[in-house]
Amino acid sequence: MPNSSFDFEYLRHLVREQSGVVLEPHKDYLATLYLSELATQAGFASLAPFVEYLKTSPLSHVHHQAIEALVIHETSFFRDRYPFEALQSCVLPALIAARAMQKTIHIWCAACSTGQEPYSVAMLIRENFPELSTWTVRIIASDFSQQALDRAEQGRYSSLEVERGLTPKLRDRYFYKTEQSWQIIHEIQQMVEFRPLNLIQSWSVLPKMDVIFLRNVLIYFDVETKRSILNKVQTYLQQDGYLFLGGGETTFHLDSRFEAVQGKTSLYHRLRSA
Repeated sequence: MPNSSFDFEYLRHLVREQSGVVLEPHKDYLATLYLSELATQAGFASLAPFVEYLKTSPLSHVHHQAIEALVIHETSFFRDRYPFEALQSCVLPALIAARAMQKTIHIWCAACSTGQEPYSVAMLIRENFPELSTWTVRIIASDFSQQALDRAEQGRYSSLEVERGLTPKLRDRYFYKTEQSWQIIHEIQQMVEFRPLNLIQSWSVLPKMDVIFLRNVLIYFDVETKRSILNKVQTYLQQDGYLFLGGGETTFHLDSRFEAVQGKTSLYHRLRSA
């Protein structure tokens, strides 16, 4: 597609208004990289008229396609490893003891992208906690991108995606090879509930959570949006629940109701005692 001048400020505004994500002013190359194909499919010769079309048209599926294309969906199985080690060695044993009467655990993977994080949680539970087979364990995974959720629900991954974070043992136990990809087995697939959810909109579809993974998400929001999201987190997190953020993320100076806890292998956050 030929290069042409386009209104990147409009795209920044559109993305921020609809998803809360802040695109840096100098990252206009993202539009060229990720929107060119979409513009061609829509019948435009370059980005400039495509962006003008978006500006002058009512919000539609095409706008959402553009937003999803511009928002990063980076993920991998057992990403960063340490939070999963903490889940196995500390968090789940503590919750099993605390929920012995109810026999119910709710885990939410927010901004799950194409599903590697919630499937990692499901595999970890299946591998290490056979006692939970008689419990109600809900792993809810959400994302604002329907395209990402569609892929996640399929549970189908390329060889490169499977190699990122999975040991051969886990791959061979929980996936089977198809002609062009690796398919996760039905037993793991059915452990995860996928649903659309925009973090800057209502979370009313969620129950109270025992564990929330909100990893590598807050870095894309401005300070006020971060505070707004953390405010909602404290409403949906059980008082004795656990919040996992990304390695470069913190609640410090954002919400004093949370405190950071250094576990054996990972830092996580909890609500302060009343």
